[in-house]
Amino acid sequence: MKDSTEAQASQLSSIESSWTYSDAEDLYMLHAWADGYFSINPSGNIQVNAGESQLSHIDVAKVVDSLAEKGVTFPLLIRFQDILMGRIRQLNEAFSAAIEEQEYKSTYTSVYPIKVNQLHEVVEELLEAGKKYGMGLECGSKAELIAALPLLDEDETLLICNGYKDRPMLDLILTGQQIGKSVLPVIEKFDEFLAWNDMAKRRKLDAPFGVRLRLTTAGAGKWADSGGDLSKFGISIPELLKVVDSLERQDRLDRFQLLHFHLGSQISDIRTLKKAVREITQIYSQLVKRGLDIKYLDVGGGLGVNYGGGYSGSDDAINYSLQEYANAIVSTLRDVCNSEGVKHPIIISESGRALTAHHSILVMNAIGLYAKDQIEEGFRPANQDHRIVLDLYETLNWLSADENMGVPELLEAYHDAAGKRTEADTLFSLGYLPLEQKALVEKLYWGICRKINSQVHRLEEEVLPPELEQLDSHLIDQCLCDFSVFQSLLDHWAIGQRFPIVPLQRLDEKPTRRATLVDLTCDSDGKVSSYIGGNNFLEMHSIEPGETYRFCIFLMGAYQDIMGDTHNLFGRVTEAHIYADDEEPDGFYLEKILPGTHVKDMLALVQYFPNDLYSRMNRHIRAAIQNGSIKASAGYKLLERYAETFNQSTYYDQSKNV
Repeated sequence: MKDSTEAQASQLSSIESSWTYSDAEDLYMLHAWADGYFSINPSGNIQVNAGESQLSHIDVAKVVDSLAEKGVTFPLLIRFQDILMGRIRQLNEAFSAAIEEQEYKSTYTSVYPIKVNQLHEVVEELLEAGKKYGMGLECGSKAELIAALPLLDEDETLLICNGYKDRPMLDLILTGQQIGKSVLPVIEKFDEFLAWNDMAKRRKLDAPFGVRLRLTTAGAGKWADSGGDLSKFGISIPELLKVVDSLERQDRLDRFQLLHFHLGSQISDIRTLKKAVREITQIYSQLVKRGLDIKYLDVGGGLGVNYGGGYSGSDDAINYSLQEYANAIVSTLRDVCNSEGVKHPIIISESGRALTAHHSILVMNAIGLYAKDQIEEGFRPANQDHRIVLDLYETLNWLSADENMGVPELLEAYHDAAGKRTEADTLFSLGYLPLEQKALVEKLYWGICRKINSQVHRLEEEVLPPELEQLDSHLIDQCLCDFSVFQSLLDHWAIGQRFPIVPLQRLDEKPTRRATLVDLTCDSDGKVSSYIGGNNFLEMHSIEPGETYRFCIFLMGAYQDIMGDTHNLFGRVTEAHIYADDEEPDGFYLEKILPGTHVKDMLALVQYFPNDLYSRMNRHIRAAIQNGSIKASAGYKLLERYAETFNQSTYYDQSKNV
């Protein structure tokens, strides 16, 4: 038996030693979601592939280490600005290739919907990178319009205004048109058209506009109800005809310049998109034949990102490439227009998620790894230990002596152990089992479960009893991490969105633990409960006491950046902006660091103000000094330390300065 055990250990060691970083790429399914921007280098670290041809390689661990040396706090959001530029280039080149191949007789223009990430740095970077392609912006609220309008340095830069618009917002759009900017409101309901028409007459402006249609075609994926009959936006075909009739009576058909539809975010099935494009193009063709000179056809957003580990079958996966997306739109438009004998319109798409998701990575520290308790190696029960302890120890020895048990024997062992544990719980609640003996029972029970689970995996049985099937889930560790799901991964908590998560380092080593990542908040929902591939755990490594171990969460640039709330008063995380530069020693340079939200800032959001809090705390400390609880010198040191906390980070401080 000893020889057999040693042989198995040797075999396991051989398997582990053969592990390479490419195995880690397979395990964490980088081929499905990384889009060439992320890989693992031979050192076992996450690597960003940036630049024109993704040939500039940045070791993220080096980036993080350099920032840590500067005193940057975690969690840390790192923006790789080159990826933004790369995504804009890829999107525009995909449509250019499709237009050339399909012999399409018009052009393509992209607009960025700033709701996806309104952060000033992101919007400005996108506009700068998109200038050579004539990229514009899209806004859906009054505040977004106020922010976007001054950013239009070029008069030709499109600003598409979606969403329901009140009269002040319509007035601001007219102001934009009056000063020569290409601002187009997209009419969402007939009453909005009437208001726009009335206000334009008062200003004596031509006031061009677009119309969003509510198509029959419904969307596909998590947001399918954003399109079709259930959509809350867009006008119906009867309302469209009312708009056209009104324009005909005014002899102003030329004002109708854009036709728009939107199927919803993250379209999972390319066939749905083709169907919608065919439907809108038929409507466009008939309007053109009626005398309208529509300039733009806006296919909305929905270009998906492969968050998950597959290409179909789940809401966070897509079944098409970027090039196929462009080909589908261009070819469908061309075919319908050619068959109807109408001109080819300028194509507009409102891609936001697909442009921004990849460029941001959240890096967070592991604070501790909590596993089910195990019995110490070499443990021997004492004669005075409780009978249940002795029985469980006997079961553990039995499992250790025979590594080739079948399912019936393993199931029997599990039932025996579970029964003994239940008996121990009953005795303890009645006061008949000491706390120390209960602790031994827990350790032995989980040791038995691990032994059983290990042998179950060796059997590779397709069908198992439920008790044995569930052992994997019961034995998963919990890894406490320095972040808040509610601030940084709101979509995971709200709609079950999965995000790729990978250890930052040690990926040239085979992971040996399975864990659920839990955050700093005191809420039960403050955990990452689902991972790419559909697992309820993440493969990771053991962490030694005092070891720095970090995770990267990918595809963070769309929505997550901007939607986090004030839950537990954590606030925004620190940001670092990185550019690739092959002439730098490590292949990158740091453009800027944006500090995360301080305690005082978060407190002010909920009407707690430092001066008032300081005064109240001062009164309490003075009272403690007066009644003799503390000395005056100690009391004022406490007050000083209290005041210092206002300027600290809201997240976990791993320094030992206090």
